[in-house]
Amino acid sequence: MRLWSINPGYLDSKGLVALWREALLAQHVLMGKTVGYKNHPQLIRFKNTSNPVGAIASYLRAVAVEAKSRGYKFDKSKIQNRRINSKILVTNGQAEYEFQHLLNKLKSREPNLYISLRDSKRINLHPLFSKIRGDIEPWEVV
Repeated sequence: MRLWSINPGYLDSKGLVALWREALLAQHVLMGKTVGYKNHPQLIRFKNTSNPVGAIASYLRAVAVEAKSRGYKFDKSKIQNRRINSKILVTNGQAEYEFQHLLNKLKSREPNLYISLRDSKRINLHPLFSKIRGDIEPWEVV
Protein backbone atom coordinates (compact mmCIF):
# COMPACT_ATOMS: atom_id res chain seq x y z
CA MET A 1 0.00 0.00 0.00
CA ARG A 2 1.32 3.45 -0.95
CA LEU A 3 -0.65 6.53 0.06
CA TRP A 4 1.40 9.20 -1.67
CA SER A 5 2.11 12.52 0.05
CA ILE A 6 2.97 14.03 -3.31
CA ASN A 7 0.30 15.43 -5.58
CA PRO A 8 -1.67 12.74 -7.44
CA GLY A 9 -1.17 14.78 -10.62
CA TYR A 10 2.35 13.35 -10.83
CA LEU A 11 1.07 9.78 -11.12
CA ASP A 12 0.66 7.93 -14.38
CA SER A 13 -2.69 6.27 -15.09
CA LYS A 14 -1.61 2.95 -13.56
CA GLY A 15 -0.39 4.72 -10.42
CA LEU A 16 -3.54 6.80 -10.07
CA VAL A 17 -5.84 3.78 -10.35
CA ALA A 18 -3.68 1.88 -7.84
CA LEU A 19 -3.79 4.85 -5.46
CA TRP A 20 -7.59 4.95 -5.65
CA ARG A 21 -7.88 1.25 -4.81
CA GLU A 22 -5.31 1.42 -2.02
CA ALA A 23 -6.89 4.51 -0.46
CA LEU A 24 -10.31 2.81 -0.54
CA LEU A 25 -8.73 -0.16 1.22
CA ALA A 26 -7.21 2.23 3.76
CA GLN A 27 -10.65 3.73 4.35
CA HIS A 28 -12.04 0.27 5.10
CA VAL A 29 -9.17 -0.44 7.46
CA LEU A 30 -9.66 2.84 9.32
CA MET A 31 -13.38 2.09 9.63
CA GLY A 32 -12.56 -1.30 11.18
CA LYS A 33 -14.06 -3.25 8.27
CA THR A 34 -11.03 -5.43 7.54
CA VAL A 35 -8.92 -7.91 9.41
CA GLY A 36 -5.64 -7.19 7.63
CA TYR A 37 -3.55 -4.07 7.11
CA LYS A 38 -4.51 -2.67 10.54
CA ASN A 39 -0.90 -1.89 11.40
CA HIS A 40 0.29 -0.82 7.96
CA PRO A 41 2.82 2.03 8.34
CA GLN A 42 1.14 4.13 5.63
CA LEU A 43 -1.89 4.48 7.92
CA ILE A 44 -0.03 5.96 10.89
CA ARG A 45 -0.40 9.58 9.87
CA PHE A 46 -4.14 9.15 9.27
CA LYS A 47 -4.57 7.36 12.59
CA ASN A 48 -2.74 10.23 14.31
CA THR A 49 -5.40 12.75 13.29
CA SER A 50 -8.46 13.58 15.35
CA ASN A 51 -10.64 12.07 12.60
CA PRO A 52 -8.88 9.23 10.72
CA VAL A 53 -11.88 8.33 8.54
CA GLY A 54 -12.44 12.00 7.70
CA ALA A 55 -8.76 12.33 6.81
CA ILE A 56 -8.76 9.38 4.41
CA ALA A 57 -12.09 10.52 2.93
CA SER A 58 -10.59 13.97 2.29
CA TYR A 59 -7.56 12.25 0.76
CA LEU A 60 -9.80 10.20 -1.54
CA ARG A 61 -11.73 13.28 -2.68
CA ALA A 62 -8.55 14.89 -3.99
CA VAL A 63 -7.65 11.67 -5.84
CA ALA A 64 -11.15 11.66 -7.37
CA VAL A 65 -10.71 15.27 -8.51
CA GLU A 66 -7.47 14.35 -10.29
CA ALA A 67 -9.13 11.31 -11.87
CA LYS A 68 -12.05 13.42 -13.12
CA SER A 69 -9.63 15.93 -14.66
CA ARG A 70 -8.25 13.03 -16.73
CA GLY A 71 -11.66 11.80 -17.78
CA TYR A 72 -11.85 8.83 -15.40
CA LYS A 73 -15.07 7.97 -13.64
CA PHE A 74 -14.08 6.88 -10.14
CA ASP A 75 -17.13 6.07 -8.02
CA LYS A 76 -17.16 8.88 -5.45
CA SER A 77 -20.09 7.26 -3.64
CA LYS A 78 -17.48 4.91 -2.12
CA ILE A 79 -15.98 7.82 -0.17
CA GLN A 80 -17.31 8.24 3.35
CA ASN A 81 -19.27 11.42 3.99
CA ARG A 82 -16.70 12.73 6.44
CA ARG A 83 -13.88 15.20 6.14
CA ILE A 84 -11.09 16.81 8.05
CA ASN A 85 -10.53 20.56 8.06
CA SER A 86 -6.87 20.52 9.00
CA LYS A 87 -3.75 19.52 7.11
CA ILE A 88 -1.52 16.56 7.87
CA LEU A 89 2.14 17.49 8.20
CA VAL A 90 4.73 15.73 6.08
CA THR A 91 8.46 16.34 5.99
CA ASN A 92 10.26 17.64 2.94
CA GLY A 93 12.52 14.57 3.22
CA GLN A 94 9.49 12.31 2.89
CA ALA A 95 8.17 14.24 -0.11
CA GLU A 96 11.57 14.06 -1.82
CA TYR A 97 11.86 10.34 -1.07
CA GLU A 98 8.41 9.66 -2.53
CA PHE A 99 9.10 11.77 -5.61
CA GLN A 100 12.32 9.84 -6.30
CA HIS A 101 10.47 6.56 -5.67
CA LEU A 102 7.87 7.58 -8.25
CA LEU A 103 10.53 8.65 -10.75
CA ASN A 104 12.16 5.23 -10.42
CA LYS A 105 8.83 3.59 -11.28
CA LEU A 106 8.14 5.95 -14.17
CA LYS A 107 11.57 5.49 -15.72
CA SER A 108 10.54 2.10 -17.11
CA ARG A 109 6.73 2.33 -16.93
CA GLU A 110 6.16 5.81 -18.46
CA PRO A 111 9.45 7.15 -19.87
CA ASN A 112 7.90 10.34 -21.32
CA LEU A 113 6.34 11.28 -18.00
CA TYR A 114 9.63 10.47 -16.28
CA ILE A 115 11.48 12.86 -18.62
CA SER A 116 8.96 15.64 -18.01
CA LEU A 117 9.20 15.30 -14.21
CA ARG A 118 12.83 14.36 -13.52
CA ASP A 119 14.15 17.93 -13.37
CA SER A 120 11.34 19.30 -11.20
CA LYS A 121 12.69 21.69 -8.60
CA ARG A 122 9.51 22.02 -6.51
CA ILE A 123 7.49 19.02 -5.37
CA ASN A 124 3.79 19.73 -4.97
CA LEU A 125 1.98 17.84 -2.25
CA HIS A 126 -1.38 16.12 -2.14
CA PRO A 127 -3.81 18.88 -1.02
CA LEU A 128 -4.33 17.20 2.38
CA PHE A 129 -0.68 17.67 3.33
CA SER A 130 1.47 20.57 4.43
CA LYS A 131 5.26 20.44 4.27
CA ILE A 132 7.62 20.91 7.20
CA ARG A 133 11.38 20.48 7.42
CA GLY A 134 12.65 17.05 8.26
CA ASP A 135 14.01 13.73 7.10
CA ILE A 136 12.14 10.76 5.74
CA GLU A 137 9.25 9.93 8.07
CA PRO A 138 10.05 7.22 10.65
CA TRP A 139 7.14 5.05 9.44
CA GLU A 140 8.49 4.89 5.88
CA VAL A 141 9.90 1.53 4.83
CA VAL A 142 13.11 2.44 3.00
